[in-house]
Amino acid sequence: MLPPHTCSAIMDVKIVFLIVCLCALAITSTEAGIPRCCMTANKKIKRYMLKNIQRWEMQEIGACDIRALVVFVKGFKRPLCVDPRLKPYLEELLKEKKSGTKNVLLQMSGYHVSHI
Repeated sequence: MLPPHTCSAIMDVKIVFLIVCLCALAITSTEAGIPRCCMTANKKIKRYMLKNIQRWEMQEIGACDIRALVVFVKGFKRPLCVDPRLKPYLEELLKEKKSGTKNVLLQMSGYHVSHI
């Protein structure tokens, strides 16, 4: 049999080991990682991309340095970062996409849309 003070020391080592493991897990968790941000915002977007836009989100200043519109395009692995001034056109495009008209693409052709 082990003396009582030896058993207590073994339990202390186990508790310290458990605390170290939990701290390591907390430090390496994905929530504590660096956020993905747009570093630049493109002022042009290709016409074929407009037809495949699924959704967009506004990147505000905070953890990221610039305001940008993060656009998710069908078939692209990564989202596009575009000028936030494009948002009203994208909102109108979404409305027209649902109704079947094509006026926004014509309005945008001289401003933000580049031709293929």
